[in-house]
Amino acid sequence: MYGTVRVGLLGIALMSLVACESMTGKTAGQNIDDATVTTSVQGKLTADKLSNFSRINVDTDRGVVTLNGVVRSAEEQSRAEEIARQVEGVAKVNNNLQIQSTSVTNP
Repeated sequence: MYGTVRVGLLGIALMSLVACESMTGKTAGQNIDDATVTTSVQGKLTADKLSNFSRINVDTDRGVVTLNGVVRSAEEQSRAEEIARQVEGVAKVNNNLQIQSTSVTNP
């Protein structure tokens, strides 16, 4: 009886993994790897003392990291990409960061 229950639970677990893959096109392992890369990139950006990268959103899909958000300069834009490339598991970086305009209005 316990053997039947174990086989049943194993079958349910396998069906869940297959269902996850069929909906996203990614395996459970790929989802975990991408989440780990995203967390690592965000951690490195946050820890960077030279810049304030609090307005950067990081997304990872199959090792391709996409950076979205706003930075203050072209140097910060390049620096954020450089930091992302240093993370293990990053295959490519799509840098969609926008440079904040510094328009001055006269009163």
